[in-house]
Amino acid sequence: MSTFQELLSSWASKLSIYEKQEAESLVSWLLEHHLGWRRTQILDQVDEETFPTKLVEDFERLKTGEPIQYIMGKGPFYGREFIVSSATLIPRNETEELVHMIIKENPKAGLKILDIGTGTGCIPISLAFEMNNPEVFAVDISEEALEIAKKNRDVLNANVTFSTCDILAQTPDVSELDILVSNPPYIPEQEKTEMHRNVLDFEPELALFVSNEDPLIFYRTIAEKGKQLLKSGGKLYFEINEKYGKGVSQLMQDLGYSDVQILKDLNGKERIAKGLLSF
Repeated sequence: MSTFQELLSSWASKLSIYEKQEAESLVSWLLEHHLGWRRTQILDQVDEETFPTKLVEDFERLKTGEPIQYIMGKGPFYGREFIVSSATLIPRNETEELVHMIIKENPKAGLKILDIGTGTGCIPISLAFEMNNPEVFAVDISEEALEIAKKNRDVLNANVTFSTCDILAQTPDVSELDILVSNPPYIPEQEKTEMHRNVLDFEPELALFVSNEDPLIFYRTIAEKGKQLLKSGGKLYFEINEKYGKGVSQLMQDLGYSDVQILKDLNGKERIAKGLLSF
């Protein structure tokens, strides 16, 4: 027998790859998921012998570095829960900031939007709910990711059209867009050694990495195709690698986008690029 706090500290100490506070948060999340226990509850007597086998198995997975969102099959994003799998990236806070910016800057009704490289569908589904009656489309090269995105659309009852597209080889079958948004692969292969193993070992490489020789390939390609897809006055939004703000800004300007800005996230990292297409 132990108290809840003793259990929390004991289990968290076994997650040596995480900082103490993050480890305790992960354990708390797991206990709430399986047992309904919240950290705010006062539980003086906790008997680990009564824990369900699935909880113990999931904790063993957590110890390997597997992200808790994959273990539970879901993750939060912009006030909703999204199904996730090993075929999709885990929705992240910086992407929420991108979504929030798009919502705040575009109050007009009926805007036509395309998300490229949609993954879980968290960006287009959130925009479909939070904006004023938009027409929303999204594409991805991964059929497995699109299956997850469609499940999220159906579970949440969102109005989003998903389709397959290899953006490096194809052009999406939409036009006259008001907004084009993308969080494409942006981590050069050479940065793998700097990454936490819970990302490197579990999240899909297809959605993460680009070649060292041309790390801006997706930004360049999408910005070029944006000139065909966006209508005059349309806006292009990117989530970017903090190291390539100047490069992304320059290529957007070189391709004719105006009012190009590189913006910092809440952690002070250059994480969002945006520009306007006028012709």
